[in-house]
Amino acid sequence: MSKAAILCVDDEKMVLNSLKAQLKNRFQSEYRLEFAESADEAMEVIDDFDKDGINVLIVVSDWLMPGIKGDEFLIKVHQKFPKIIKVLLSGQVEPSAIERAEREANLFKCLNKPWDEKELIDTILEGLK
Repeated sequence: MSKAAILCVDDEKMVLNSLKAQLKNRFQSEYRLEFAESADEAMEVIDDFDKDGINVLIVVSDWLMPGIKGDEFLIKVHQKFPKIIKVLLSGQVEPSAIERAEREANLFKCLNKPWDEKELIDTILEGLK
């Protein structure tokens, strides 16, 4: 099992299923792929992986989720795990949230929903460099 992971976070199962299908083809042989339906679940995954010696390299997170917005979640991730590459994926993100995530979470990129599969793959590959 790979000691490196890519984590996707979205409260919509359909979105996670699409991400899973697109990422499996390109990354499954090299990285562990993990999917979470909430920011709380995602933080648990990151913490558990950290304890098990598995590095989460990239987090792709929705912005509009119940409980916590994606920029706030990515800031929390950055405070605890600053080396993780952070990507926002959203259909309705406020420009101020993107600016805040860039400033406080070192946001790597923001992709719009519906996203282009090639752009998503290219963003992850670029982030992994």
